[in-house]
Amino acid sequence: MTKIRPVAGGGRAVEVAPERLSGWFTRFATRHNGIATTRTTPSQVVVTASDGATAEVTAAFGEFTPTGEVVGLAIEPLLANATASRRLGLLLVRLGGHSIGIAQDGTVLVSTTDSRQVHGRNKAGGWSQQRFARRREGQARVALQAAADDAARVLLPHLSELDAIVVGGDKQALDTLKVDRRLAPIFAQASRRVLDVPEPRRAVLDEAAQRARAVEIVVRD
Repeated sequence: MTKIRPVAGGGRAVEVAPERLSGWFTRFATRHNGIATTRTTPSQVVVTASDGATAEVTAAFGEFTPTGEVVGLAIEPLLANATASRRLGLLLVRLGGHSIGIAQDGTVLVSTTDSRQVHGRNKAGGWSQQRFARRREGQARVALQAAADDAARVLLPHLSELDAIVVGGDKQALDTLKVDRRLAPIFAQASRRVLDVPEPRRAVLDEAAQRARAVEIVVRD
């Protein structure tokens, strides 16, 4: 299923599998009366349609080559980058669980998944609320410590084999993991993109492995 989300400043971001990129841009050209120009830099490809609509891709891995601006549709550098074989580390974490693995071209090779109970917030007041909050903080701390331990165990020994790390999940949980000094090399290799994922499960990790390969196109009509 195609993932679409709104982006700041207007427009939408669309995830497109590498194998579908050529067809997607052909349909984009048809919808917008053809393509005026394609501009390629090492970090971006911007396709501008005849009616002014744009489709912009920022490199998630590596660089686009060759670069330059041409008339019409010229996405060969984008296609070459998107379809390149890559081995990626995956780190998905939310307060209630995590799923971590290594994937080759969208297929998970190694993985570990764990879930921990973290209670929701208690709206009651007074001493009961304070006790509940302390218990919740303790549960979250244990859950995130387990995620950090598994990330170190699964990913750190293989960092030199990985093209990049793709992270996803809850920002607060990810920020907590970043404080762990053991994981600094992992986050140093993390791609710019953060996947929005539900509670991590093995099925979610499998989907994330495919989504990590997908190209995110920002469309502004």
